Amino acid sequence: MTKLLIIDDDPDVLLAARLLLKRHFGQVDIEKNPERLPFLITNGQYDAVLLDMNFTGSRSTGSRLIGSGVTRDTNSGHEGFHWLDQVLDIDPALVVVLFTAYGDVDMAVRAIKAGATDFVLKPWENDKLVATLIGAVNGGGKGREGGKGGEGDPRSSPFSPSSLSSPFSLSSPSSFICSPLSPMRQILDTIEQVAPTDANVLILGENGTGKDLVAREIHRQSARQKGPFVAVDLGSLTESLFESELFGHVKGAFTDARDDRAGRFEEARGGTIFLDEIGNITGAQQARLLSVLQQRTVTRVGSNRAIHVDVRLVCATNAAIHERVQSQNGPTLRFRQDLLYRINTIELSLPPLRDRPNDLPLLATHFLQQYSQQHNRTITGIGPALLAQWQQYPWPGNVRELQHTIERAVILFRAGAGRGTLLEADDWARAGKPASSLTPVQEIQLEDMEKQLIQKALQQHNGNITDVARALGLSRQALYRRMEKYGL
Repeated sequence: MTKLLIIDDDPDVLLAARLLLKRHFGQVDIEKNPERLPFLITNGQYDAVLLDMNFTGSRSTGSRLIGSGVTRDTNSGHEGFHWLDQVLDIDPALVVVLFTAYGDVDMAVRAIKAGATDFVLKPWENDKLVATLIGAVNGGGKGREGGKGGEGDPRSSPFSPSSLSSPFSLSSPSSFICSPLSPMRQILDTIEQVAPTDANVLILGENGTGKDLVAREIHRQSARQKGPFVAVDLGSLTESLFESELFGHVKGAFTDARDDRAGRFEEARGGTIFLDEIGNITGAQQARLLSVLQQRTVTRVGSNRAIHVDVRLVCATNAAIHERVQSQNGPTLRFRQDLLYRINTIELSLPPLRDRPNDLPLLATHFLQQYSQQHNRTITGIGPALLAQWQQYPWPGNVRELQHTIERAVILFRAGAGRGTLLEADDWARAGKPASSLTPVQEIQLEDMEKQLIQKALQQHNGNITDVARALGLSRQALYRRMEKYGL
């Protein structure tokens, strides 16, 4: 059983790191006070230590540290090197990974030369931190010969600065890239607790906040992960297709039913079914869905035989579903309270990007790296002026809007003499800056009028997409495009 010890004086960092790493290590212990390191290393038989380099606050032995030539401050890293020496004096073969928010290439090189196995920057990227620790343990660990810095010791191998310049894994779901104090941390913690159960989950959040990604993560961490994950966009199903698509049909049930066909619930047996936009289905559709959830059986259209379905239910909506339960505008405009009770055993409310200001630079860096590679552009970073503008912009389309904005900016990036390799404010303007700061007054007024008209129609029809599209004379797809454009 691989044992990991994490040392950091920030309790939030300790909690976030432990929640992440306990899925990958047999035992994860945490400690705020580095003074206990000698005792823990001597008695704990750890395979690896994740050690912070900077500690704050007063301690009883602070004078001894200062007397030993160690200056205690928040960014020098002196304490980290001091405790690294202490650890390796006790166990020269122990894997030690240092991490800090104030690192640079010189400090990383110095850490490797001092005997650290690797060096990670805060805020870390989840996949990269896990991979670094697992790689460090598998590549070294107990039984290595030679002391720190000795010939043949993996800890004395040259350090590659690429581990600093590429802190984000392109395979990570974008909505899960967040700082240690992000409101998304509580969501990830809840997912970890809920996923192994079969509890029904309702995911609430604005367009573009990552509801689909959360649903897939719940499935990935569940006991059903080897079963199918079936996603259904309920908003795109017409009244006539609703039952056939979800519950299936038999041959001859209607004109085009040439063969028996299983519905989405049957396809998801043994796995997870994800019902997106559940807040926009009609009262009749709600009644049919409620019956299936109560009985855990489906009956194909044109058949009388009930088929048992064993599925995990995850639903999502951007609608104010609790307000719709209280609505008094008639049964077709309301959401049934008994159905809500069925689907929201656990409820997750995803924060909009405007409430995640510390996450925006991390997300922007992730997308910049992803699309620079994908579109073969040499862009090394984001200019401070542009980043400041992005942090002031409300991002009504949330993470999805940020992602599309950066991809457009990368594609249209113009490298040239004197421009450098940073993404700047003019690249944002060229890629399509928000109307409020780029377009002529007349265009702003026209777009504002269109947005207000859609908002009024949504209110009048209580968010029923089919009725709204019909009232505005638009197709559902055209309405969805406009809603995404205006962040509705």
